[in-house]
Amino acid sequence: MGTHARAERAHLAQVLTDAGPDAPTLCQGWTTRDLAAHVVVRERRLDAAGGIMMKALAPRLARVQAEFAARPWPELVEMVAAGPSKRSLLGVAAVDEAANVVEFFVHCEDVRRAKPGWEPRVLDPELAEVLWKRASGMAKLVGRRAPAGLVLRRPDGQTAVAHKGAPVVTVTADPGELVMFMSGRQGHSVVEMEGPEQAVAAVRGAKFGL
Repeated sequence: MGTHARAERAHLAQVLTDAGPDAPTLCQGWTTRDLAAHVVVRERRLDAAGGIMMKALAPRLARVQAEFAARPWPELVEMVAAGPSKRSLLGVAAVDEAANVVEFFVHCEDVRRAKPGWEPRVLDPELAEVLWKRASGMAKLVGRRAPAGLVLRRPDGQTAVAHKGAPVVTVTADPGELVMFMSGRQGHSVVEMEGPEQAVAAVRGAKFGL
């Protein structure tokens, strides 16, 4: 049975193939090769992937990620497309869906939006609903870093409170753009922001993301 995570994985692999190994991304200091290596390490080398969250393991992560990045580009992209082994917990469809929809969507856009002239993707309505649920779930976790009250709002009026406080900044956008915004890509998301000018500027420059 297909899942949104699998569809986004395939999309990511295609975007990487089209861009080539040396294209820029929105991830500071990373080319597409670095991004692909990150995805592979996160799924296949849990002994090193802990370095994503724990500074003590960061040197091991950097070493292992560099080893994957040194592989031939077609092989590295194929590893992204293939995903983890079926013995891995991430190989279970339900876990993959929970852990990877946002991960792969955002990284697809990290490649797409690093190029000039990009436009937001037109998303399947079902994927948009999934991303809204994820954005709503991310809101309070990531929104703790907001320098003002922060509310996420869809064009249809549904809202999620990311941070309680005053003054309040309301960010209105389609679900995919809200996910990009709360992932720390404020400058590469298409949103409308309402609120006092200083608060809007502070939220736009805040360090969001997991």
